[in-house]
Amino acid sequence: MPVHPLADVQPTEPANAMSPLIPTVPIPPAHGTRRRWLQHMGAASLGMAGTLSGAATWAQTSAQSSGQAALVLGDQAGGLRALFEAARTLDGAPFAWRWANFQGAAPLFEAHRSGAVDTAMAGDLPVLAAAVGKTPLKIVATRVGQPDSLGIVVQGNSALRSVADLRGKTVIVSSARGSISQYQLYGALEEAGVKREEVTVKFVLPTDAAAAFASRQIDAWAIFDPYYTIALQQGGRILRDGRGINTALGFITATDAALADPAKRAAIVQYLDRLARAGDWALANREAYAQVYTQLTRLPIEASRIITGRAAIAARPVTQADIAALQTVADRSARDGILPTRVDVAAITDAQVWRGAA
Repeated sequence: MPVHPLADVQPTEPANAMSPLIPTVPIPPAHGTRRRWLQHMGAASLGMAGTLSGAATWAQTSAQSSGQAALVLGDQAGGLRALFEAARTLDGAPFAWRWANFQGAAPLFEAHRSGAVDTAMAGDLPVLAAAVGKTPLKIVATRVGQPDSLGIVVQGNSALRSVADLRGKTVIVSSARGSISQYQLYGALEEAGVKREEVTVKFVLPTDAAAAFASRQIDAWAIFDPYYTIALQQGGRILRDGRGINTALGFITATDAALADPAKRAAIVQYLDRLARAGDWALANREAYAQVYTQLTRLPIEASRIITGRAAIAARPVTQADIAALQTVADRSARDGILPTRVDVAAITDAQVWRGAA
């Protein structure tokens, strides 16, 4: 089912307004049914929508009345917003903003393509997939994470013990074609000598897949954090993580239209400066960051510590090494048929937008 670009838009709120950023993925009851789980997810989402409707009007009105540039900041599963809420580095920013939160890169880049969000954050392959899909974007910053923040997870009591055991099985990949999880799965299959045609691959959005995994309707799931950690906390077992396969690089992108607007371009530079400072703060204050992440997402603190501990926190200007690493992913993805065409990474990168925090 198509996801409306603004379905999950979440505007800025006062700093003390703590609402769940992952309303659709709290850890479900171990013995709950799929129906109860989905009812819970829907109720949480509706509750959040009601609490945020007034703040959206405020954010837009404030921007118009003050003459400031206004940015819609695309996010996945509340990760960026939680970082900024913890570090408080957006406080006093010389631009207005609101958050647009999505459960995965596919719906986020749908919004990016339509111009509903000015910036987005995603892993390497989703950015390339968006470029293939003619999303008018440029890579403007790099974020560095850890490759064990995603992997193939199976049920704790599963008979599947190695990637080779996936022959003849169905693997669910989230969130869509061109995701970092698809790249990780294909890399793991190649490593194990398993031909891709020997495995049935289906694509399911993370929250739907999370519900199915919790109710044991999925045998193997290729997924990324925070959903990956949630599945493991629910008793799932790692079959293969992303180490040795994925780059662990994430990227901040901006639309061509936003970069062509001088006021928005300046605001994006300010945003990236503050993102870098937020990353520095989080690296120096890991427990405080995890505590705020728990407040905002309503995930257990144990899960939050794991998720924030390996998240792509550090932000830096795009380097030639980053471009080369992403080009390797692009070339391999085109070779393997993950992407229909080869992407020229340098052509979708603007390393001049941001040179680093002042």
